[in-house]
Amino acid sequence: MASRTDAQHKEMASQEIMILRVILTEADIRKVTLTSKPCSVEDLINCLRNTLGLNYNFTLQFRDPFFDHEFCNVTALEELPEKPTVKIIPVLELVSVAEDEMQSSSEISSNAPSTADTVLISESPQKKKMPWPDIFLIPKFSVDVEFRLRQANLIYLKDGTHLKMTKELKHDILQKLAETIYSFKAYPSADDLKGVAKALVNTHPCLQEPGSPSGHCGWTNSLKDKMGNYRSKMRSLGHTDVTVNAGKRGRYSTSSDPPNKNIKKPRKGEVNYLPNLPSGHDTSSLELLRQQLADETKKKKPDATFINQNMDVTLSLRRQEVVINKPPVSQILQRWPALFTESQVYQEFNRIVGKNLKQEFYGSLDHHCPQLIQIFRSKRGLTGQILSSLLLDAKASDLSDMRCVVVRGLPVLLGDDPSEFFKSCFASDDGDSYQHVPVGILNRENEDALQPLSFRLHPSSVGIILEGNVVMDNIDNIPQAMCLLFGLTYALHLDYPKCMGNTLLFIQQVLLGLGKKELKGKILAVKNQLAM
Repeated sequence: MASRTDAQHKEMASQEIMILRVILTEADIRKVTLTSKPCSVEDLINCLRNTLGLNYNFTLQFRDPFFDHEFCNVTALEELPEKPTVKIIPVLELVSVAEDEMQSSSEISSNAPSTADTVLISESPQKKKMPWPDIFLIPKFSVDVEFRLRQANLIYLKDGTHLKMTKELKHDILQKLAETIYSFKAYPSADDLKGVAKALVNTHPCLQEPGSPSGHCGWTNSLKDKMGNYRSKMRSLGHTDVTVNAGKRGRYSTSSDPPNKNIKKPRKGEVNYLPNLPSGHDTSSLELLRQQLADETKKKKPDATFINQNMDVTLSLRRQEVVINKPPVSQILQRWPALFTESQVYQEFNRIVGKNLKQEFYGSLDHHCPQLIQIFRSKRGLTGQILSSLLLDAKASDLSDMRCVVVRGLPVLLGDDPSEFFKSCFASDDGDSYQHVPVGILNRENEDALQPLSFRLHPSSVGIILEGNVVMDNIDNIPQAMCLLFGLTYALHLDYPKCMGNTLLFIQQVLLGLGKKELKGKILAVKNQLAM
């Protein structure tokens, strides 16, 4: 009999209509009518989640008349008065750490020896920036902001009404966007910020600016100001990529240079331009690691795994040296000999840019080879004569020959002076012919070579010249040397030589798609020919 009575009460309760005043935020308070009264607090939460379209976990509080209508947690439906006022309280979910992991971490901290005795290896990889995306995706904002934008978008789509922006809402939006932008770049370009602003109003059309030609000019300007403020905040926290420029723009700068001059920032598509020191390390511990790396590299059979892992860890120390101090190449070679090995040139490029240099260089070169050869054949005058002489000894069916012709012919096509870059000598020469060459490729030949040295596609050996010294030797061929030299310009933070400026920019911007989108006239002309 009792069970039947309980069932009747539940059935009657389920048939009752429940009206609530629901507080989502201080600016969003709604009246909610439930066609049936829930049987438990969990049922009420589920009903509100479905009715309001909330995609996050939350608890409920209600205004308790016994405590002067102050908020208290809802623990039972019987506590709620008729037509109650309830408040949505989002739940912050924390990920628990396993006990054995905590114990292991504690042991590492307590038993860690001083850096004077041994070098600490960072237990977690250092945080690295990501390449700027082709399509900027607007991040998710806080629950409150997302809800308000979603409602405003619905109203805009219904009658074209724009969202009335409050100071707090705009601050929250700009703050999240600045955090996301900084994860890619500390110094985004004007086009980058314009792209973010455009993506913002496309994602949330309610944020379009009435009267603006593009609908996002104001957002672009606000993002520019916000990024300046955000960099100041990161500078105060000690982030290397912005602290390096402290004082260079202000009125108290000790430099005589005008503002914006010599600002150290990525200019060639670098992603990790000046990374922070990795967790668990300071300059002293990284210097000890550097010495171990130098000693390991000098061994007859160096440990490649040890070198690669610790070259990763010491990236921040190395970048500070080459970017801020700008030492001579000979000094870098002495301190970081591993950096001048083929594998580490490719690895360093990947650390700095986030791309596989070897794969992308050869992939793009092979893709454009046939059309570049056609362009070479179509040229007339002195340029055509030089390119024709390169094609004489090349076999169209030999991919290696075609690569060599393109690498040797590109400077001619782009108006550079390859005679100052490609140097040739006999194996017995002592180096007088290239001691004044700042950046170049050296072709070495045996004394019995019959063909003039300057026209050989496949010399006996190839080397790379930096500041008058051969820093890498016994390279297989000219395209490989060009690829490695290009990687070294990033690893050592070198400017492109004037005699090959267009060629190296072509490799950077066209073949690898790095850096600025604006192209010089000659580079743009060749790119347009390749697109035909």
